[in-house]
Amino acid sequence: MSQSIEVLNLRTQRDFQYVLKMETQMKGLKAKFRQIEDDRKTLMTKHFQELKEKMDELLPLIPVLEQYKTDAKLITQFKEEIRNLSAVLTGIQEEIGAYDYEELHQRVLSLETRLRDCMKKLTCGKLMKITGPITVKTSGTRFGAWMTDPLASEKNNRVWYMDSYTNNKIVREYKSIADFVSGAESRTYNLPFKWAGTNHVVYNGSLYFNKYQSNIIIKYSFDMGRVLAQRSLEYAGFHNVYPYTWGGFSDIDLMADEIGLWAVYATNQNAGNIVISQLNQDTLEVTKSWSTGYPKRSAGESFMICGTLYVTNSHLTGAKVYYSYSTKTSTYEYTDIPFHNQYFHISMLDYNARDRALYAWNNGHQVLFNVTLFHIIKTEDDT
Repeated sequence: MSQSIEVLNLRTQRDFQYVLKMETQMKGLKAKFRQIEDDRKTLMTKHFQELKEKMDELLPLIPVLEQYKTDAKLITQFKEEIRNLSAVLTGIQEEIGAYDYEELHQRVLSLETRLRDCMKKLTCGKLMKITGPITVKTSGTRFGAWMTDPLASEKNNRVWYMDSYTNNKIVREYKSIADFVSGAESRTYNLPFKWAGTNHVVYNGSLYFNKYQSNIIIKYSFDMGRVLAQRSLEYAGFHNVYPYTWGGFSDIDLMADEIGLWAVYATNQNAGNIVISQLNQDTLEVTKSWSTGYPKRSAGESFMICGTLYVTNSHLTGAKVYYSYSTKTSTYEYTDIPFHNQYFHISMLDYNARDRALYAWNNGHQVLFNVTLFHIIKTEDDT
């Protein structure tokens, strides 16, 4: 646009100079014509007629001259507006750093990669604080479970929803938290067995749950739509023999953390106290177990973070994380980490390592708690 106006400006200025020159000649002729008219008696008629004809030829140039003057003013305004616009564009360009969209996008991706690399330097942490909750949705009965897959890719944000603690086989799937909130269900799974309790977990694309009225653990693949494995958890109490304080067949609690898949339960051999077992995610075999001294029936709920089991002292108002057991050191300690039981009755509380948050079912409300962990930063010298 600037180039076009510049060309027009040059051409206009050239013509304008020509017209100005003609204007001067016209004024001179006009003066001479007056003189000739005053003294026409002394001039020959032929000369008079020639001058008259030249004057007639020049008269149409007067409105052209006026138009050029107007166009020149308009072009001057255009040039001023372009200068202003150029200044604005220059300011915007300086503000965004002279990067186009693609370059900015690549810079954002690079920053995200660096942040992820930084997060990888954080070793498993110790629970220091629980904040929240954030109420995501209100739905279902008093008891149930909802979860996402901690091993899913960043683009996979599916949510699974399992209402009630017994007499149900229906798992509802949602493509995202937003769809879950709006109720836009994407798929329904009809499990081959009813589940017991609310302590299920989705891990690496499969659902792990306790088969109703048994100590059998089931691995069900969502993608294949079938059971991939099932195994009895030896000596584990079931069907309200060693539940959490709220009951609901919550004898066997399946969970996952940064280390892998776990089962938390109680046995007669351990006097009804909590046993922690690490499971092979494919075969469901117990790879190692730890026997604690905490009575399972006195625990409100429990969850694993970085190989440490955290146990709450109640499912009701005033509950806190009261006890922890480290499988790394085979030691325990009593803790005092409060959290806000907003709706007075928690029947499911599970840690998600990808989100670094606690998923909870709180009296028919699906809520999230944020956790604060104490981390040790890895250095290049660490092995």
